[in-house]
Amino acid sequence: MGRYVSRFIFHLSICAFVATFAGARRVLCQAARSTLITDVHIVSPERLDRVELGSVLIVNGRIARVERGTEIARTGATIVVSGHGGFLIPGLMDSHVHLAFVPGVKPEVNFGPAANKPAMIAEYFAQLPRSYLYFGYTTLVDLAGVEPRALDDFRHAPLHPDLYSCGQSLPLANGYPMALTPAGMGATLYPNFIYDPGRPSTGAPPALDARRHTPAAAVAAVKRAGGICVKAYFDHGYGTSANLPVLTRDMLRQIRKAATGAGLVLVLHANSLEAQTFSAEGNVDVIAHGMWNWGTLNPQTQLPPEIAQVLDSIARKRIGYQATMQVTAGFRAYFDSAYLQSPIIRKVVPADMAAWFGTDSGAWFKRELVENGASDAVMRRAYDQGPARRVRQAVAYLAAKDADFLFGTDTPSAPSYGNLPGMNQFLEMQQLQQAGLSLGQILKAATINNAKAFGLDAQIGTIEAGKAAYLVLLARSPLERIDAYDSIVAVWLHGTYVARGALAANVH
Repeated sequence: MGRYVSRFIFHLSICAFVATFAGARRVLCQAARSTLITDVHIVSPERLDRVELGSVLIVNGRIARVERGTEIARTGATIVVSGHGGFLIPGLMDSHVHLAFVPGVKPEVNFGPAANKPAMIAEYFAQLPRSYLYFGYTTLVDLAGVEPRALDDFRHAPLHPDLYSCGQSLPLANGYPMALTPAGMGATLYPNFIYDPGRPSTGAPPALDARRHTPAAAVAAVKRAGGICVKAYFDHGYGTSANLPVLTRDMLRQIRKAATGAGLVLVLHANSLEAQTFSAEGNVDVIAHGMWNWGTLNPQTQLPPEIAQVLDSIARKRIGYQATMQVTAGFRAYFDSAYLQSPIIRKVVPADMAAWFGTDSGAWFKRELVENGASDAVMRRAYDQGPARRVRQAVAYLAAKDADFLFGTDTPSAPSYGNLPGMNQFLEMQQLQQAGLSLGQILKAATINNAKAFGLDAQIGTIEAGKAAYLVLLARSPLERIDAYDSIVAVWLHGTYVARGALAANVH
């Protein structure tokens, strides 16, 4: 990819030289006073009707000028980079990640004493920010905040996407997901839970101060912690825990009122017909998850009119919709032998972890997923004809309605190696396209739609003067083929150029 950098005019003292892998030379430069990117097709979501060659000037980490059809004068530019006819898009954004969790690793191991953690966990967290950048993700929103220190460590990494958070999420005491954590970890991982005095819960700590666990108090705690959004849940659970308590309409009204008053985006975990009906009626801002659970309508092979009615309401109200199609695909990966053969895996996780996934101990989660000793083929068919089909049909319906899709992946959605950072985002885009979203809809979902939904559009989401210089250079057009998102040449963070090869795992 070195041919994409035509020439650099700068003082050598401001550049770091990295030569630890073949062909890597000037891969990382400090944000210079000015950088001129020339000979690139500018693909910005607000101007998809005008994709043509042009140039972009970056000054002090921000976009200073954008020209289409002409080239900005090079006079005074500290660095000049030629895109060689490539495609420049805004930095991508995933508005649904969980950075404290490690894919494929039991929560009790990850969150246990540091002395007992395998070395590969530390290596994974060191690589984590780079894995998102490797696929062009320059902005993330963590929706749970179960371990604030993990988020702080992420922000202190030498190279990392901008990270926003919903702070500590708001599960109902003894409800989802608090009740599904390993024994004794519920209140530790989810201390900002909501307590309903009308339904005494065995999941609440003995010394509970109920005044600190009202909807208003929980939202206020998120605001104090610097969150930009509030994450609540409506989920009865699954398996042997399929009758968990859920929010009442009155509790959602209280959360809605408090979030509005605090200027916070309200996100509701809702993956069923019942939950998304509840979400639409409660006027949440964002629905986290596609609808893979249709309740009693699950056996129907065509989209039932009752579901279409709810989806119509979601589209009409412009509620942000995170399809998270890779959630079910992440489970299915354990029954597809080709998954672990993907060369991408070793680009986004350390070699030791990638190798461990293929061992018997690394397949522990598969044994929890298998039902009645079913074969891999039977399990694949169960996902394909069940939840994956249902979520795909709902997404296709919303795509035809041009609903407000927000790109969010729920990475990792479970302790599954089927949801690896960076790779999971690339696979989610493929899933969305297969479900019926156009390439333009996908680009908008991962840029301007996300930025607007979370109040960040003054800073990111488009290639316009005044915005932060978060940019991604692709060798292929993202409006022509989905695999363009794996043709990344370089990323700019606050105007700093980073070659993609420097971001891969196992090269440092």
